[in-house]
Parts: sequence; structure tokens; C-alpha cells
Amino acid sequence: MTQNRTPVVLIPADYRQLGDHPFHVVGHKYVDAVVQAAGAFPLVIPALGTMGEMEAALAVADGILLSGAVSNVHPSHFDQAVRDPSLPLDPGRDGMTLPLIRAAVKAGIPVFGICRGLQEINVAYGGSLHQAVHQNAGMSDHREAKAGSLEERYGLVHPVRTVAGGKLAAITGSSEIMVNSLHGQGIDRLGAGLVAEAYAPDGLIEAISISGAKSFALAVQWHPEWNVLNVPAYLAIFRAFGEACRLRAAQRNDGANKKAKMENMDV
Repeated sequence: MTQNRTPVVLIPADYRQLGDHPFHVVGHKYVDAVVQAAGAFPLVIPALGTMGEMEAALAVADGILLSGAVSNVHPSHFDQAVRDPSLPLDPGRDGMTLPLIRAAVKAGIPVFGICRGLQEINVAYGGSLHQAVHQNAGMSDHREAKAGSLEERYGLVHPVRTVAGGKLAAITGSSEIMVNSLHGQGIDRLGAGLVAEAYAPDGLIEAISISGAKSFALAVQWHPEWNVLNVPAYLAIFRAFGEACRLRAAQRNDGANKKAKMENMDV
């Protein structure tokens, strides 16, 4: 019997200028959550690449984690002009993640989006974003307080209502989850084939799934990677993602073993 291997989760990096040099970076909290909560091996991939390089990355992937970031998805991807030039953008990451999402889902690779990751999935499927949620009538300000400690900024600040009978409700076993909130943008028009899984009190979509996906395909607007081991709903989401990645790894391993046996058979 072949021993099950640890699944590999790709995390597309942000392309950021730090001092005099550009870097490909991913926040440690995402890497740590993949290891500690999903039980997988995180593999950071650069934000810039060709379609051939993307296909090479997918060939080793058992899962994709689309992390949050300081940058926003460029509004040209949903036919809008930039409203606030002071806000950071990352066209390099856009160029990698938007086609990567569609290719991964088509291939049956589990996909989990967090904050910017949710917004990327929505845009990848033809949806649009509010560039400033708080500037829309009736909507709350979902941005974090700039003052205070990290623990205070990532504290639980409002509930989200999960959709009855939905995937997120099934994973968490909850009709309501208390979440943190650290985002200025959010879903406006929901992308084609996407399903709303949770709502904030002001009606903003806070979680989505991809209809017809062959594996785990879920995204949330909040940050479940923060303090993940101590918040049951957060941990349940990461564990469900990790289980889907392990299943993908086992299926790929079985396929490789069958191929090897066929090649070694006498003909």
C-alpha cells in the first residue's frame, strides 16, 4: 500500500516594491494556516508568469489558496476606471490569478479564496466589485480601524448569515458566524455561475461558492486564517479545504501508480 503524501497547496504571491527592489511575497499567516489548519504543504508561486508556467504549476497542485493582500483587483477587469489612484494595485497578480482560477476549477483542483481571493474569483467569472463599499448608500464601512493592536484590528466585529442548505452552512454547521472585517472593496455584481453563501447585515455578499465545481471551491470576504486554530468556524473551513486537497492528492497518486503498473506490464 502506498503511503498518502502531504498535499501541495499553491499560493500565488503578491508583486510588491519593498525599498529599492520588487519582491514576490505572501503573508506568513496564510502559509501557517495551510500547514497548521489544512495539513498541507504551501508552495508560493510568483505573480508573473506565462500560461505555460501556470500549467506547470497546476501540474503539481493539490489545491490553490488565493490570499488576501493590500492591493485591489484592477477595475479594468470589470470595465471600470480607477476611482482612487492612491489605493495599491497589483496587475502582475491579476494576470496570474484570474486565468489560474478558471483553469484550476476546470481541472477539479480545490480552490479557496480569502478577501482579495474572493474578489478575484468574482471578477474571474465576470462579476464586478464595489471599489469603496462604504460609499454606497445603506452599506457599512467594512474597513479595519487603523489604530490598535493586530488582535484588535482582526477582532470579531460583525456577524454573517450563512445561506440555509449552502456549502458554507454545511461546513461550519452554523447559520451565523462572527467574523473580522478588513476590506474596502466587495462584491457588487455576482459573477456567472457563482452562488452566494453568506451575507453581512448590510446585505454585502461575504462568501461564495462556484456552482458545478468538481471539488472544494469556496471563498470568504473575511480573514479566517487569523487565529484559525481558536475559532471553530474558521478552522472548519480550513479543514474542509485540507480534506479536499488530500482527496485530490490521493487521486493523483492512484493515477500515477496505475500508470506505472501499466508501463511495467508485459505486453
